[in-house]
Amino acid sequence: MSATVSSSSNESVVSDVNSISGEKTAMEGVSMGVTEDKVRESLKQVIDPELYINIVDLGLVYVIDVKGPGEDGRQDVHIEMTLTSPMCPAGPQLVGGTKAATSAIPGVGHVEVKVVMEPPWSQEMMTEDARDQLGIF
Repeated sequence: MSATVSSSSNESVVSDVNSISGEKTAMEGVSMGVTEDKVRESLKQVIDPELYINIVDLGLVYVIDVKGPGEDGRQDVHIEMTLTSPMCPAGPQLVGGTKAATSAIPGVGHVEVKVVMEPPWSQEMMTEDARDQLGIF
């Protein structure tokens, strides 16, 4: 069933028509709970133990991919991040912190953290606030 509606309350009318006909709208059943912004904000809790700056402001987080909800309604998250150097002694701690901070977000299912070295990290990837904290101008 379809309907043509030209009033300002299009969404509610179309929703009512779809409910009556049994059709689902594109947004029904889609959870908007976990977003890239929520993950990024949570990752600001992960502090580099050598520089005392969070991994987001350091520019270590390259990719945050939030998958659609699974059968259980939870959303898996894939993160690609780098380290300040390939032999960074804090690497395992940063990866573990990244996984823990993301897993703590309500609605998150499986979290995968992949460490990548391309492109290589550089100081230009830091936010201005991070550069200020480190005295880099």
